[in-house]
Amino acid sequence: MSDFEQQMEELFDLEENKTNVNTEFIAGLTTFLATSYIIFVNPGILGEAFGYYGLDETNGLVTATVLVSAFSSIAMGVYAKNPIVLAPGMGLNAFFTYTVCAPWGMGVHPYIALGAVFWSGVIFILLSVFNIRTEIMRAIPSQLRYGVAIGIGLFLALLGFADHSNFIQHTPDEVGGVPIVVLGNMFDDTGSLPDRLLSADSGMLVFIFGLAFTSALVARKQTGALIIGIFGTTAFAALMGRFLYPDEAVMVVMPDEIVAAPDFGLLFAIFQDQGGDIGLPIVEALKFAVLPAMFAFLFTDMFDSISTFVGVSEVGGLNDENGEPRNIKESLIVDGGSTFLSGLFGSSSGTSYIESAAGIEAGGRSGLTAVAAGVLFLPFLFLSPVIGMVPLAASAPILVLIGLFMCKPIKSINWDNFEDAFPAFMAMILIPLTYSITQGIIWGFLTWTAIKVALGKADQVSMPLWAINVFAFLALIYAD
Repeated sequence: MSDFEQQMEELFDLEENKTNVNTEFIAGLTTFLATSYIIFVNPGILGEAFGYYGLDETNGLVTATVLVSAFSSIAMGVYAKNPIVLAPGMGLNAFFTYTVCAPWGMGVHPYIALGAVFWSGVIFILLSVFNIRTEIMRAIPSQLRYGVAIGIGLFLALLGFADHSNFIQHTPDEVGGVPIVVLGNMFDDTGSLPDRLLSADSGMLVFIFGLAFTSALVARKQTGALIIGIFGTTAFAALMGRFLYPDEAVMVVMPDEIVAAPDFGLLFAIFQDQGGDIGLPIVEALKFAVLPAMFAFLFTDMFDSISTFVGVSEVGGLNDENGEPRNIKESLIVDGGSTFLSGLFGSSSGTSYIESAAGIEAGGRSGLTAVAAGVLFLPFLFLSPVIGMVPLAASAPILVLIGLFMCKPIKSINWDNFEDAFPAFMAMILIPLTYSITQGIIWGFLTWTAIKVALGKADQVSMPLWAINVFAFLALIYAD
């Protein structure tokens, strides 16, 4: 055994975990390939939040995404000793953009929203250190957690179908008597058949190709299917823009350079006075109007984390002697720390990724898997020009497929029991229909409590859940 292998053995207890350095590195690469799509998708989604306010922070968001993913994953491996990768969470980034920052949503400036992410991370860490999060999680019915997870999945799928590809289009407010959303117009409704075919919407064609191509890769259980799908769809878009639709807006813009220095413009931006109505983001984020966003960041992150730890522990046999995920306290501290770092670096909340199961299935059993995956994120600090080439239509299929994956808990909802099914359904359906994770969570909690009270089962509503309901009710009143 080499000195390096001996050091890895001592640091990560490889023999006790019945693994070795080579297996852990392969598992780390597998996990990285399964999660690396976030490097391309996250800046695109968060970039829209800044775009609402006339800001272009794409390169800074790439840097923030990579830093959060790398440092959080390495911390998980070294401190919590678990083979779980962390990165900015899907769903949380959509909530950041389309609910918190969007003008039709809460209208919070992105810098202030980053402050809310930071404070939610601080609270998460404190709850984990003092084990308060255990009582909170016990107070939240599992059926509601399933409903929220599914709702976020449907929300992401809607974003992929609508906002990022125009496959589905929103009906203008001034048009009455028609559906809220309709199928997009892929072809002109006039002219001969050849003319109609040649008039096909290039963005929708790219989306359909990407969805079919990436779905085929997933169906074949191809390692790194999502990231390969992004590359393949981007290449298809580039060919279409070059040969079939040269007169239209170019979907893939070739950069002047491939490698560029990282953009640290968003680093610690929450501690810098932005002037005007923004002020000092770290302070403005504590105003009452922003608290619902902080609440949603915190609880959605907690849902994701607990579900992920339980899921991957079952897959890999990583439970402790009590049947709970091993090192759960340390893992949750790291998860909270990832959200804390996200606010500092300039991204939406970081969280544990269920895709870590891919590396566990490849043999990863120790923290070395997470460290290896974390290190693999770092080279992308210098590839922001390449990442910026990916059009929204190429990332849209990924949102749809992730939405599909997040709907798996639907089988765990007790549909035969109205008391369980209806609150879960309220959370599940209202998140996409209101474009707000917050509204789904609020109505899910309030519906659950109202049914219990109506049935004379108020004793089943714990004190922590009553407190959550009071906060949810206040958030509903002051939502505007």
